[in-house]
Amino acid sequence: MTLPALTFSPELQKGLLQCAVAVLAALTVMFLARKQAPGLLREIPWAELRGLLQIVIVGLILAVLLHGPRWTSLLVLGGMLLAAASIVRQRARKFPRPFSLALTGIAAGAGTILCLMALTGVIPVQIAILIPVGSMIIANTMNTQALFLDRLHGEISAHTGEIEAALALGASAEAAFAAFRAAAFRASLIPALNNIRSLGIVWIPGIMAGMVLSGASPLYAALYQFVVISTIFSASALTCLVTSRLVLRRVFSPQDQLTLRA
Repeated sequence: MTLPALTFSPELQKGLLQCAVAVLAALTVMFLARKQAPGLLREIPWAELRGLLQIVIVGLILAVLLHGPRWTSLLVLGGMLLAAASIVRQRARKFPRPFSLALTGIAAGAGTILCLMALTGVIPVQIAILIPVGSMIIANTMNTQALFLDRLHGEISAHTGEIEAALALGASAEAAFAAFRAAAFRASLIPALNNIRSLGIVWIPGIMAGMVLSGASPLYAALYQFVVISTIFSASALTCLVTSRLVLRRVFSPQDQLTLRA
C-alpha cells in the first residue's frame, strides 16, 4: 500500500480557498454573536483548524485502507468511538467518570446497531461503505448523548429543590429523577427525529446524492438513505437509553442522596 500522491493542483487550491471562505463565515457569525456566547468565539478557530486537519488525515487514511483488509475498518471505528467519548467527556465534566459514561453509552448504542445492520447485510461490510456510514452513526450518537447530558445537568440544576423535596418525602431516586430525565431524553432526540421528518422535503442527505451521482437508481438511493437515517435514530435513541440508566448512580449516592450540584 502506498500513500496517494499530494500535489498542489488547481483542484487542491480551489478546495483550500473554499475552506477559507467557510471558516471566515463561521468566525463572522460567531463574532456577531459574541455577547450571547463569548466562550464559543474562542473555541471556533481551534475547532475549525482541528476539524480540517482531522478530515484531511482521515481522507489520506481511507485512501490507504481502501486497498487493505476489511478488519482494519474495525480499528478505525474503534478509534472513532474513543474520540467521540473524549469529546462528550469535555461537555459532561460535571458528571462523575464522564469518559466511561460516554464510551459505554456510545459503544452500546452505535456499536449494537452497527453490528446488527452489518450482520443482517443492511450495511455491507466493505471499507468504502462501513467506515463512512459508521462514522455518521457514531457522530450522531455522540451529539445526541452530549445534548442529553447537557440538558440533564440543566434540569437537575433548575429543579434541585424539587428533587430533594421528593427524596425527603420518601420517594426513591428513580422516581424523583424520572420526570427530569425524561425531559432531557425527549429534548436530545429532537434533532434526530426532525431529520426523519424532514427527509426529502427540507434536505437531501449526502449519501443519496452521492449514490445518484455514481449511477445508482434514484429510487434505491432514496430507500437506502432512509435506512441510514433510521439507523442513526435507532443508535442515538439506544445510546440515550443506556446513558440514562447509567447516569442514575452518578447523580445519586447509594443512599439516594442527590450528589450532583449546579
